[in-house]
Amino acid sequence: MNRSTKLVPTQRTALKRLPERGAYGRNTIYKILDEGLVCHVGFIVSGEPIVIPMAYARAGNMLYIHGSVASRILRTLARGIRVCVTVTLLDGLVLARSAFHHSMNYRSVVVFGVASPVKNVTKKLRALHVFSEHVMPGRWADVRKPNDIELKQTLVLELPLTEASAKIRTGPPIDEPSDYDLRVWAGELPFSLVAGEPIADPRLVPGLQAPGYIQHARIQSVPRGI
Repeated sequence: MNRSTKLVPTQRTALKRLPERGAYGRNTIYKILDEGLVCHVGFIVSGEPIVIPMAYARAGNMLYIHGSVASRILRTLARGIRVCVTVTLLDGLVLARSAFHHSMNYRSVVVFGVASPVKNVTKKLRALHVFSEHVMPGRWADVRKPNDIELKQTLVLELPLTEASAKIRTGPPIDEPSDYDLRVWAGELPFSLVAGEPIADPRLVPGLQAPGYIQHARIQSVPRGI
């Protein structure tokens, strides 16, 4: 699918407030999803709203979430109920001259749809590969792959990225014209996600060093802009 194409805004995805911050291009949406690590999955169960943080991964036009088959939450989602998935990347604080105009710079994605279970074993294994490479590129080649029992204990759900939108704020604060002459510092305080020094498992086989892809992740500059 052409990553440059745009999704058609729907009643749920079209931005009502500050619509100029909305983005519907697949490339923009995909880049935000590919940079994030945690999504929040919202849905209704027995009339009660529930929002759960979960790991996720994207491959093509599909978003994947996974967990234990014993998970009540995942079993509920697998029944085909409507879900709303959000991902937010915080890029910094926006400090204005007035308390009212303080804000944050961010990139976010909202996805609506119905998740369905991945039942084909080959496709499920491929999705787990995608999860692994999303969290730590290069890791899948090193680790033991899931065996048959582990695959049966894992529930993978897929959600098509057909109804989604992004919202992005960048730049300095926007103050009232009359406030720009105030002797109050204003500007941006950038944030970034930085990996620390790897900490070896106490039961690690002696002599093993952290592989290059982990060292690369530690020094890699984050975040990456749109």
